[in-house]
Parts: sequence; C-alpha cells; structure tokens
Amino acid sequence: MRKEGITYADAGVNISAGNQAVELMKQHVKSTFRPGVLGDLGGFGGLFALGQYREPLLVAGTDGVGTKLKIAFNMDKHDTIGIDAVAMCVNDILVQGAEPLFFLDYLAVGKMIPQRVEQIVAGVAAGCRQAGCALIGGETAELPGFYKDNEYDLAGFAVGVVERDKLLDGSKVKTGQVVLGLASSGLHSNGFSLVRKVLLDNEGYDLSQELPELEGTLGEELLKPTRIYVSSLLPLINEGLIKGLSHITGGGLIENPPRILPPECNLKIYRDKWQIPSVFRLIQEKGKISEFEMYRTFNMGLGMLAIVDPQDVDEVLAKLKTTEENVYIVGEVIPGKGQVEFTPEL
Repeated sequence: MRKEGITYADAGVNISAGNQAVELMKQHVKSTFRPGVLGDLGGFGGLFALGQYREPLLVAGTDGVGTKLKIAFNMDKHDTIGIDAVAMCVNDILVQGAEPLFFLDYLAVGKMIPQRVEQIVAGVAAGCRQAGCALIGGETAELPGFYKDNEYDLAGFAVGVVERDKLLDGSKVKTGQVVLGLASSGLHSNGFSLVRKVLLDNEGYDLSQELPELEGTLGEELLKPTRIYVSSLLPLINEGLIKGLSHITGGGLIENPPRILPPECNLKIYRDKWQIPSVFRLIQEKGKISEFEMYRTFNMGLGMLAIVDPQDVDEVLAKLKTTEENVYIVGEVIPGKGQVEFTPEL
C-alpha cells in the first residue's frame, strides 16, 4: 500500500526517468559487445572472460572530459562528448601496449533527461566501437542541487590486457630511434579552461561564430572529438614495431614524453616537421601566450608520439598510411637526462 508523504521525486530524483534512460541506452551499449562479454545489462557488475594468454598483464586507466563539457552544455550538443571520455582512457592504456577490453562510464546529471542521457551514452558507445572495447557497465546518477539542470559530469574507466613481453614501459627506448608524430583531431580534451578564458571570456566570441582561421563554427572546432589511436597502433605493437608511445594530453609535448624515456635519453623534437592546426595559433595570438606555455598545455597538433627503430620507419609509415593517420617524422632519441629538447628552442 502506498503511503502519502514526500517522495524521492519531490527531492528532485526521478526514478522513472532514470529507468527510461536505461531503456534508451541499451541498444547503444549492446552495439559495443565483443567476445569475452558475459551476461547482459542490469547486474551489479559487468562480467568479462579474459580468454587465453601466456602471461597477461591487466592495464587500467581512468579519466574525465574536463571543462570541455562546458562547450557541450552551451551548444546543447551531447552526442560526441562520450567519445572524448573513451579516448582519454583507451589512449592512455594503449601507450603501455594494451588492447582495451572493456569500459565503464560514470555520468552524474543535475536533472535526468532520458533523451540527453541517450545522446551522451551513444557517444560513449561510438568511442568504444572505435577502440574495439565493450561498454559493460556504468552508473548514471541524478544529483539535484549538486549540478545545474543542464549540467553533468562524465568520467570513464578502461581495462586492457597486454602480454608481459609486449609491454611498453620505456625499457625498449634507445638512443638513435626515430620519433613519429600522429596528428590530433584538434584540441582533444585538455586545456579547455585556458581556451574558454581566452576565446569566450576575454575575446567574447560566440560558439556559433565562424572565424576566418577555422573551418566551420568555433563551437564545432572546440567539440571535435579526441582521436582514438587503438586500431591504427595496436597491430604495430603486436608486431613489435613500436618501441614506445606517448599520449599527448595535459602537460603537452613538454611533460608527457619524459614519462616513457629512460634516464639516459632525451627526446629531440623538430618543431618545423608538422603543420600546427590554426586553432592553436588563434588561441596563442588572442591570449598572448608564450610558445613554452602552449607546448606545455596543448598537443599542438600531435595526439600521439611513437618511437620506432630506424630500420622500421618506412614500414611503419606505410602501414599507418593505410589507416588514414596523418603521420610525421618529428624527432629522434638522443643521449640526455630524460627530458624533451626542441629545435628551434622554445
């Protein structure tokens, strides 16, 4: 028998809307299933059978989308931001040689709007399909009073596997190797607090505005999803052609490469070897930002660095060309102290 009184809905949490959102997202989630997935949606935990490996190591990573979400809120466009959540996680575990197996997401909303939740999760599913991993679970929480009705936060968690002898941990990086740069799709998902301060707060640009430096509107440029490099690089990792990888996220080209360098090696990057996308120059010019700060904050057009042996460069370039990656020879590994050098200097 129902009792009169205050309900959960009165407190701002709509259980029925949450159930509707789950029904709407099911088709998107199931589109990511791959061998290894056990069971269906609705359990307390996702199940995945690891399969046959000689000496498997599990690699896990977690990340969020950050203040890029503010762009999605302002544009009321939510179907690609989930790709960013997946990309930030799977690219991170890829650099250790791991194949992404499964993904979980955490979505916290101010107000449960089922159709909007479906759009967000559809983006997560699209990212999972690109990465070849299964979306086996997640959490969608309605937090009234914590977020505004039109706001939400999105984070992800990826788990992958690598055979111990295929692990990329920096030990295979040596002096004389060549550094390849794989092009980014744009800003990816870092530096957006600075981007918003310069372009939106200080310059007063509107997201629907078309700027001569950009193709399309400013909002379209800023919402370009982070590129996922799994399908391009994983086969080369498995063939032993990649000796080291660095995902260029927060910290940019200055702070990320040293994470894979042995203490006796430096990475030398030639700054004239690739074309920097115009959005970076726009931000730098309008914000009067130094070259050093730009290279420490943004990817500057290179979303991933790959280190290969000199004799394998042509083969790797040829194979990456078939995957529609734009790749540049951008540097070399030289004797040093675990740092990045730039020519010309910053």
